[in-house]
Amino acid sequence: MKTVLLVDDDSINLQIGRSILSAEYDVVLVNSGERALKYLEQKHADIILLDIKMPGMDGFEVMEKIKCNEVWSKIPVIFITSRIDSSTEVSCLRSGAVDFVGKPFIPDVIKTRIERTLELEDYRKNLEYLVEKKTEELLDIQYQVVISMANLIESRDGNTGEHVKRTSMFVKMIANRLLEKGKFEDVLTKEYMDALFHAAPMHDIGKIIIPDTILKKPEKLTDDEFEIMKTHASEGGRIVNNNLSKIEKKKYVDMAYDVATYHHEKWDGGGYPEGLKGEEIPLSARIMAVADVFDALMSKRCYKDAMPLDEAFKVIEESSGTHFDPTIANAFLELRDEVTNMLENEEFEE
Repeated sequence: MKTVLLVDDDSINLQIGRSILSAEYDVVLVNSGERALKYLEQKHADIILLDIKMPGMDGFEVMEKIKCNEVWSKIPVIFITSRIDSSTEVSCLRSGAVDFVGKPFIPDVIKTRIERTLELEDYRKNLEYLVEKKTEELLDIQYQVVISMANLIESRDGNTGEHVKRTSMFVKMIANRLLEKGKFEDVLTKEYMDALFHAAPMHDIGKIIIPDTILKKPEKLTDDEFEIMKTHASEGGRIVNNNLSKIEKKKYVDMAYDVATYHHEKWDGGGYPEGLKGEEIPLSARIMAVADVFDALMSKRCYKDAMPLDEAFKVIEESSGTHFDPTIANAFLELRDEVTNMLENEEFEE
């Protein structure tokens, strides 16, 4: 049974409203705007019938409070008024009410208005659900396309796509650990962390422009070849902006840009492409740097063998404060047992 919150300073109107509506609804009666807001702080209402003229806080003031609250603002409000004219109607609708009814109550009118409003509200909620579901499906398709692109690029230098999965999981684990430790709490919102996890596969997108002769070279690169290899960072950012800005949300595009462009920057300023230092480097790229380097160390590539896990962790530890943000490096080192267990059991969950 749906709940109707009836707000009126006149006790007779409250009792009449209850007698008309109680057979079909759970009717809650309050005799002031202040009490109506206190009720909403603790319980839910499916619809509010709100008197305009009340001592203390009048109906329009109550409505203003309702519209300022993210949860309450979704509750449909029907104003109750003894004055039915065009001026009152305009004021009611401009304030955000969905309808208004006159006093004294006419049973068939008030019941019909409530029934119609609740039907429209159910329709709105169902439509929102369908749109949200479709949006999630589209986002999932987009993410799978991104993963496929990233895997395709990784496969050019002999990888199978596991690098993309592993680094994404490392990034997620590091971000969660930082949040647990109370670090970067103002930045690491759920929205930020979701965007970071989904942007991580884009970090090496710029390798698409690197020639195979360099990308697959089994020996050490020459200085000139390394300079060409380094361009994949800035090119990655360019590719993200040129190809994702029209189909993805700006926050995601900005995140993917930062991850692709700056994941080779170093805490001490010795990285590329811009030689950023310390917190000049976006947090997302500082997290990505640890995940990317660790996975590169413990993975076999065409130009090197895989490094044992103990040695790979040692490199991260020794590079804390020079290559890596020490706060992030330490958070990753604290995850050693979880990382080792994940790698041993190949637990890669999206």
